[in-house]
Amino acid sequence: MMKATVSQCVRTSLRFKRSHAGLGPRSPLGTLAVAETIASCREQRANFRGTVGFVPTMGALHEGHLSLVREARRRSDHVVVSVFVNPAQFAAHEDLGKYPRTLERDLELLAQEGVDLAFVPSAEEMYPPGRFATTVDPGPLFSGAGAQGGEAGARPHFFRGVATVCTKLLNVVQPHEALFGQKDAQQCTVLRRVVSDLAIPTRIVVVPTVRAADGLALSSRNAYLTPEERSKAPALYAALQQGHAACQRALLAQQAAAAAAAAAAAVKGGHHGKADRSGGGKHGESAPGEKQGAVSRAAVEG
Repeated sequence: MMKATVSQCVRTSLRFKRSHAGLGPRSPLGTLAVAETIASCREQRANFRGTVGFVPTMGALHEGHLSLVREARRRSDHVVVSVFVNPAQFAAHEDLGKYPRTLERDLELLAQEGVDLAFVPSAEEMYPPGRFATTVDPGPLFSGAGAQGGEAGARPHFFRGVATVCTKLLNVVQPHEALFGQKDAQQCTVLRRVVSDLAIPTRIVVVPTVRAADGLALSSRNAYLTPEERSKAPALYAALQQGHAACQRALLAQQAAAAAAAAAAAVKGGHHGKADRSGGGKHGESAPGEKQGAVSRAAVEG
């Protein structure tokens, strides 16, 4: 079923024209190209001249994804976007089966944004059954039984799956830059480590989170929320803002106290210096008290 949907999108997408003139050089193909296989993606990637920006996604695109695409277009000569729901980052009990899939709409949006190439592989293309055995482990802090804190603690499989698929995607697309949303901060940290450790010549660019008017970060999984849950969800961001503001106030108060203490110490030190200078009299002379003591001793001894 998924394969038929992809093929249908491939046929229809070739008719989509660019609608954002002036956002960068046109693709040599002149339309959105869609690749279902690694070989096809590499073949079409070879047509590009200049820099390539890459936006990996799992589809169900929203304004947050499109902000990444626009930033990639602003920064690069060509833009490639992948749409792939990666099974390697889902545990058996998670939502792989019901994750929203809107590929035809996604391709329409990408064509409207002037994307040059959409890479839409199947799971079998990315992980050939019986012929794929390699994974990328981002280290004990982010994967396996030793994972601690954050998403890694609750989902010890997750970052291994992310690191594996992104390493393969970067190898296939070979972009100069790959763009990710700040919302996925831990993922960005992992991928920066991966490209550094494995000497992958791609720069990881982190783009600010796009939020709804009430502050909720845009996410494909927001579709799971009931109306009641959706109405409550912005409270998390509001609480984070309040906590950030409180920390900022505390930091400013600490800095002000430190500055006041330093100023007081400087004033006190200045008074001591004046006393030392005034107590010594002229150079070579004794202080008045010392002269009086010498006269008294002379009278007693004489």
